[in-house]
Amino acid sequence: MSTTARNLTPIATAMALAMAGLSSAPVFAEEAQAEKSKIEAITVTATKRSQVIYEVPIAMSAFSGDDLDAQGISDITDVGKFVPNLNITGFSAGHNSSANPFIRGIGLQDHLITTDPGVSVYVDGVYLGRQVGQNWNLANIERIEVLRGPQGTLYGRNSIGGAINIITKQPDQEAVTKVSAETGTRGRIKASMFTNQAVTDELAFNFNMGFNRRGGLGEFTNLPNAEYDVGENQEFHGRVSVKYTPTDDLRLVLTADANDGEGGTRPFTVLIDEMPEGRLYKAGLRNSMVAADPYDNATSSIETATVSNKANGISLTAEYDINADFGTKFIFSKRSSEYKAGLDDDGTAIALDHYPERGEADQTSVELQLTGYLGRADFVTGLYWFNEEGSNRQSSDEASFDGGPTKLELDQETTSRAVFFNLGYDLTDDLRLTGGVRYTEDEKEASTNVFDPVGTISSSKDWDEISWEAAANYTFENGLNWYGTVQTGYQSGQYPARPYFLIGQFFGEGGFDNPNAAAAVRANNAFMASENISAINYETGFKGQLTDDFSMSVAFFNTEYEDLPYQVNVVTDSGFDTNNLIVEQTSRGIEFESTYYVTDRFTLHSSFGFMDVDVEEQNGIKPVAPLTPEWTASISPSYEFELSNNATVNTRFDISYRDSMYGEPSSDPRRMTQIDDRTTVNFDISYAPANTNWDISLYGRNIFDERYDDARLNTGDYILVIKSNDASEFGVRYRATF
Repeated sequence: MSTTARNLTPIATAMALAMAGLSSAPVFAEEAQAEKSKIEAITVTATKRSQVIYEVPIAMSAFSGDDLDAQGISDITDVGKFVPNLNITGFSAGHNSSANPFIRGIGLQDHLITTDPGVSVYVDGVYLGRQVGQNWNLANIERIEVLRGPQGTLYGRNSIGGAINIITKQPDQEAVTKVSAETGTRGRIKASMFTNQAVTDELAFNFNMGFNRRGGLGEFTNLPNAEYDVGENQEFHGRVSVKYTPTDDLRLVLTADANDGEGGTRPFTVLIDEMPEGRLYKAGLRNSMVAADPYDNATSSIETATVSNKANGISLTAEYDINADFGTKFIFSKRSSEYKAGLDDDGTAIALDHYPERGEADQTSVELQLTGYLGRADFVTGLYWFNEEGSNRQSSDEASFDGGPTKLELDQETTSRAVFFNLGYDLTDDLRLTGGVRYTEDEKEASTNVFDPVGTISSSKDWDEISWEAAANYTFENGLNWYGTVQTGYQSGQYPARPYFLIGQFFGEGGFDNPNAAAAVRANNAFMASENISAINYETGFKGQLTDDFSMSVAFFNTEYEDLPYQVNVVTDSGFDTNNLIVEQTSRGIEFESTYYVTDRFTLHSSFGFMDVDVEEQNGIKPVAPLTPEWTASISPSYEFELSNNATVNTRFDISYRDSMYGEPSSDPRRMTQIDDRTTVNFDISYAPANTNWDISLYGRNIFDERYDDARLNTGDYILVIKSNDASEFGVRYRATF
């Protein structure tokens, strides 16, 4: 079989089955019309108002918490396997708790405080400024919404690629307790408990807590006393919400959450012999000195063997109905996160390049919304304020570059203010028009010290932007909904993450032989932020429930980005330098999703995405979008059996495909940063006795043990290959509801 044919097989299979469902739907239409619809349309709040998902004029995917639980999906990374043109990786500083979502070629390659994600993540309306160290365990989830394309008017901050909304379950009057326990191969131990209780007619609470442990994939061969294996991790997490409804018009929800995790560094390996002109090779290091098994680690630096993460937050949401037509919503939140991580970049027992690192961030956000109805019109308007202070540290007592001490001190404070307005108007019962505008002001104050003779260099910059969108959607008689959207997005500029070029400038000014060299570097102040990023997206599509058995959505898009920064990592004589390559990028493609009830017991979910990314040439070289597969696809058949004793058996398979991609903004084969395509397969088989409140499941994740790379970085000295922590796992899960 040819390489092309082999790579397209998962896509062809998914599309063939999806199209078969589309062509077969009319055959069952007459019979289905006599029955109640089997498809329950999810109500979403993507536009900050409740709408059926088919009525929202943007490309989006939604997953209910019950569906996630049925699939055995327990973290945000797994969600990324089933959404078209979404790729979620986790490779920041070797950490096991990071989640880096890329939507339509836009994401985050780094994690330091001066970098911002291109895909925003919200939990109950609260934006997460940092995506390292957060609680990604999907417990107590009502639903997850994945919005694709710039979301500049209603979400604004750092949503030029899209937004991910995680909505947790609010307390209500139902008394329910759920417990779950899971054990499996690779040392899996997982347990969680959730309870919802009413104290009075006005007061209710829910609470969940859990523990999740997974064993490692390799050993630290030169650290016999290492606390954890390579890839091992464990985490405690919890969340409590209290809802007080003193009147029918006023609702208050107070939520607090926390997580605490630690483990061994993510698996990685280093290619040295492939870079014979590199510094490591010239220093006598060879591939034979790196661990023979890429999932082992040969470091002798205990400082880089252990990673940890903590996060906690509190939020208050108040909703007040002014009258039958107008309401207000207030969201206040404070969050803190911290982590310890780092990599031994030479991958050997020689302490040449290792960078133990610590980071922390504190954020406060406030949002005030006013919603209302004016005849055939409805609107959402509001004010938003966000402040974040954070830092990263690499101590010269622990970190080393080329065998000598190195340091990194990076601090930044960000303040963002915005005002937004979105209006929808039902021109007819079938035709709806919407439009929105958002004005944003961002201000950043940053400082860095990478070399004590130069000292601390500070800088500040502010940006402002007006984002807008216009959309129309029309509902046909058969329930199919057409939409067309033009939307813009904005992201403030970014400071360099690892500005070791300042050391080169110091010696360029004469170094220690010139007493004014440091003053000259500070006066020049090359520690500057890039210009703001802007995006405009043109999109059209169809979505809806064509029959009682079949629903689908298809989107066609073309998105243009200006002043988009790619993080580029290069080892210079001064250190591991990370700078921004500013590009213009155009992303265009197609996305398809469907759900087809083939029979009352057989259901087929599928998704498909294709994307072509064109990046403007830079000095005669044409970059590529990093970590962006051209093709994505998934297919999930499920079947329910009813046994003679009235017990039920639910079976489900999930097949996910991600095409090959590049780990950096270059497709030059000589740089060896191409990441191979991958197909992962999961299964879940559950047994539920009749008239009981429990079930037991047999699960398998990545059952064919597909090993793949999360990232590949060519630093000019060596090639750093970050391996995925995903490996085959089989186990048993027990769930009960009381």
